[in-house]
Order: sequence, then C-alpha cells, then structure tokens
Amino acid sequence: MRHDPQGGDGEMAAAWAYCAAQARTADHGRWLCSLFAPEAARRDLWALLAFNAEIARTREVVREPMLGQIRLQWWREAIAEAYGGRARAHQVMAPLADAIARRRPPRECFETLLDGRLRDLDDEPFATLANLEAYAQATSATLSLLMLDVLGIDDGAAREAAAAIGTAWALVGLVRATPHLAARRQLMLPGDLMGDINPESLFTGRPDSRLADVLRAVVDRASALLVEARRHRHKVPAPALPALLPARLLDRRIAGIRRADHQMFDQPQEAPSATDPILLWWAVRTGRF
Repeated sequence: MRHDPQGGDGEMAAAWAYCAAQARTADHGRWLCSLFAPEAARRDLWALLAFNAEIARTREVVREPMLGQIRLQWWREAIAEAYGGRARAHQVMAPLADAIARRRPPRECFETLLDGRLRDLDDEPFATLANLEAYAQATSATLSLLMLDVLGIDDGAAREAAAAIGTAWALVGLVRATPHLAARRQLMLPGDLMGDINPESLFTGRPDSRLADVLRAVVDRASALLVEARRHRHKVPAPALPALLPARLLDRRIAGIRRADHQMFDQPQEAPSATDPILLWWAVRTGRF
C-alpha cells in the first residue's frame, strides 16, 4: 500500500479511521485517555491500540494453539517489515508502520508484546501471583511504555509510573474478565492464590466462596502498584499524562469491585461511565493521574 506520511489518500485515511474505531471499541478506556494527547500523536496512539487489540484477541479467534502461533508470527513479521521501511496492506499494520517510520519506538517492545501474547495460548494457569504480574508487565506495561514513545516522552519517572499503571490495568482487567474467561474454560488466576479451589466451580458459573479472597489479593496488588506510580506524580512531565491517565479510571473500577465485595460473577458487565471524560479532563487540568 503506497501512501504519504499524513495518510492523505483514500485507502490510508480509511485505515486510520478503522484503527480509531477499533481502539474505541476494544480498548475504550485507553482510547478515551488518548483523546487528551496532542492531535498529531492521537492517530498513532490509535494505531498502536488497534494493533494491541488484534494480538490480544488471538486466543478468541483461533481453535488451536498452533494457529495462534501462526497468527502472532504474521504480526511479528509485519513489525519486522515496518522497521525495514515496508508496510503490509492491512488496515492496522499500514497505519502502524507509518507511525513506526516517524516515531521509531523500540522494536523490542513489540517483540515483548508478542511474546507475552503467546502465553494466552497456554491453558495452564499461572503458578504464582508474581508470574501473573510478569505477564501483565509484558502485555500491558509494555503497551504503556510504547504510548510514551509515541508521545515522544523519554523520562525516567514517567516510564516507571507508566509501567506500574499498565501492570495494574492488566491485573484489574483480569479480575473484571474472570466470568468471561471462565465461560471459555480459561483460568488465569494464579495457583498460589487459588489453593484447592476447584476450577470447575468457576467454569460452571458457581464459584467457590473463597474466590473473592483470590480476586481481592489481585486487586490489592493493583492498588499497591498505583501507589508506587503516584510516588512519581510531582516529577512526571505534563505531556506524559495521556499514557498515565488510565490510573484515574482504575480508581473507579477498583472502587466498584470493592463495593461488590469482589463477587464478580454476580455483577453485570460494567459499561463505560458517562462521567469518565469529565474525570479525565479534570485530571489533565490539575496535572494529576
């Protein structure tokens, strides 16, 4: 696909629009935060979020682990080509390659994301909470760091805060997705927390009452990570905020989980709050994440 750097031709403009729609649908919270980025960076963030959505749903769109590996390998090769100056004719990859050509984020971050998603193809639960956190770091903290790269931020405090927030984002997302994962007979909660809880109780939709303690431990770790991130709040440059704003959304989500006493199977799927944009606007206005 040939295009100018600004995506002025019809094909490229349609691809940028596709990425924006994918980011808004599949990763609404981070998409909302991206709206507070400078206009020049917004489309690149959407291409990045759309790419992440594509690789994150690999487990859902394949029937066998081998097919998932092939799918992720396709993306790995496409990323390699992008760093070689070539863009595959794909609605996500073409805009992402354009962003890579201009922003030059570290290629190894994409490799880390793809390696992390290979773990999704494994049915074995994580052995420990530390193992789960390492997965969250690979798949979500790395994305937060790439968002900083797209924003042109190379600041140690911002990167430490972003990594902690990204990890917490994945942990809370996992807790909220527990019923959805269980319906697919997928268990990602760590064995050291699950103990002798029978996974079948989750898979049948009638979880052991002790599951609340497991989810509480994961949420507590996410909360601790937010505390760590906010130790840097007076050192972080304002332009980094779009990558750090998910922390404000996490406050609201964690509060909701705690109000429900971690009984996720009894809760309806939570829709985005109409007041989230106001919450984020105020965070940007006051420089707080």
